[in-house]
Amino acid sequence: MSGAEPQVFTVSQLTAEVRAAVEKGVGSVWVEGEVSNFRPQPSGHLYFTLKDERAQLGCVMWRGAQLGGGAQHLGDGRQVQLYGALTVYEARGQYQMNVRLAQPRGRGALQARFDALKAKLAAEGLFDPARKKPLPRFPRAVGLVTSATGAALQDMLNIFTRRAPFLRLLVHPVRVQGIGAAAEIAAAVESFNAWRAAGRADLAVDVIVVGRGGGSLEDLWEFNEEIVARAVAASALPVVSAVGHEIDFTICDFAADLRAPTPSAAAELIAPDAAELLARLRAQSDFLRRALRDWVERARDQLEYLGRGELHRAPRRRLEEEQQRLDGLAEELHRGVRARLDAEAQRLARLSAAVQPHTLAARLEAARHALDSLRERLRTRPAQRLSDARAALRRADDLLRVLGPRATLDRGWTFTTDAAGEPVRGVAEVRAGMILVTHFADGEARSVATGKE
Repeated sequence: MSGAEPQVFTVSQLTAEVRAAVEKGVGSVWVEGEVSNFRPQPSGHLYFTLKDERAQLGCVMWRGAQLGGGAQHLGDGRQVQLYGALTVYEARGQYQMNVRLAQPRGRGALQARFDALKAKLAAEGLFDPARKKPLPRFPRAVGLVTSATGAALQDMLNIFTRRAPFLRLLVHPVRVQGIGAAAEIAAAVESFNAWRAAGRADLAVDVIVVGRGGGSLEDLWEFNEEIVARAVAASALPVVSAVGHEIDFTICDFAADLRAPTPSAAAELIAPDAAELLARLRAQSDFLRRALRDWVERARDQLEYLGRGELHRAPRRRLEEEQQRLDGLAEELHRGVRARLDAEAQRLARLSAAVQPHTLAARLEAARHALDSLRERLRTRPAQRLSDARAALRRADDLLRVLGPRATLDRGWTFTTDAAGEPVRGVAEVRAGMILVTHFADGEARSVATGKE
């Protein structure tokens, strides 16, 4: 055995060594995973676990770090990215992260891609309102590009069936999530256009709906791909984008001729209300029936009058004259009814054009973008100012460590005071018998002055 005694640590010493090694060797990092065991405390601190398929990490977000730190993104089951310092909780001997910032996982990179593609396509004019095509007032067939098993399809089928059971619905099933889904969506839009151009009466539609139900930014991402935006913008058929919920916006929404807040809303916008149409037809039918009845009654009165007059003296001539007059009245009535129907149709077309929903949708879209911009500025500006203040504090701390008296002593220098602690700045202040206190980095020494030179 060696004569040297082995170094024996206490548990506290060993844990402190581990903590120092972790904090120095790892420091502040980004890490992502799923939040579980989320436990807000009455003190305001947030405790939770971040995990993935193979490991987990204890986390704490102190109350002071929550303002502007994204604490609203934390909760059981949330997929997040965290930034903070790795350390060791010595009381339990376990390592943990002190979280300073939390954000949804992948949100930053995906949002940057979204903004870049949106700016690129807008610069090309793909979102220009002048390119938007109006929806047909009375479509005969509607093409649905969506998942065959999703709730969005069932919602649209229910509304189309209720409002316009006479509509022909053609479903082009596609994947609406995952790698390759964007190519399927674009191909489906192109197929409907190709069938219409080829005169395929069995597959031709008057309008296309591209949609799916709600989800996260990652779930809806395939509708933000450039291939989908270009296929929708190039479509000769009007395209309605109905992706997600009302608060969700995708690149497909901007490229489409009309954005519907939900798939159900898209069906409401496209399908004419059969009950309303039937009521209008009944009203027109009643008008024509009354006009015809009035015309017959007038003709009968005239025939009765003629029967009491000259008709008996020159029956054939009078009958021919009256027959000619009746023919003229019939033509006039026909022209009058047709003119009235045409005028009503034009008036309805003007009213329909005046209340086209895309005008309101465009204004809402612009307002939402303005609100998003203000919200982003409000979110980032306090965080930036706080970051600048922390950087200034760190610089001041570094300067104090370099230039402060403690750093001077650590380099081997000393300084001297009198017994009262007042600095002795020169030999002129020293008197015989005076008590001098010399300060070192690790303590102080007292001496008595016997003289001076």
